[in-house]
Amino acid sequence: MTLTENARLIEAILYLENEPLSIERLGKMTGLSDKEVSKALTEIEEAYYTDEHGLALVENSETYSFVPVSSLNDKLRACYGKKIDKRLSKAALETLAIVAYQQPVTRSEITKIRGVVSDSIIRILRERDFIKVVGRKDIQGHPCLYGTTRKFLYTFKLDSISSLPKLSEIDRQRFEKEEDEN
Repeated sequence: MTLTENARLIEAILYLENEPLSIERLGKMTGLSDKEVSKALTEIEEAYYTDEHGLALVENSETYSFVPVSSLNDKLRACYGKKIDKRLSKAALETLAIVAYQQPVTRSEITKIRGVVSDSIIRILRERDFIKVVGRKDIQGHPCLYGTTRKFLYTFKLDSISSLPKLSEIDRQRFEKEEDEN
């Protein structure tokens, strides 16, 4: 199957970019309309689906990117050596959940909820691009306010923050208790 020029252009951009791109962003980069971008993405998806390729086009949270096909995972792992363990610790996941549900939230608010100092965990989450500074709180010292990133949504396969599971009654009361103490 031969791709149209628009589809080839979109294919090249997705290959070169380091992050998933939305139809809107692809349109801005190429000058194509949303309809033309969608048509090109469908064309690429069909071409990659019908033929044997090393990459697959995936959509997640209304963004598109190429990923290696799962049938090559073992061979790729062998080629590239040990996989770097990028899993998050229990403490990091707990801190990330607090930021996700309470955002925007300050470092001291996170510490109050967790009951332990979270400076190093916050640094790790920022380095891995799961959280970012989204502003400053209008109180003495103007502490940073943290929120989640697009990478957080993409990694946890969420369309938006509103897609987060609802908190259990116990967790909700725990968060409310900590807010009331402020």
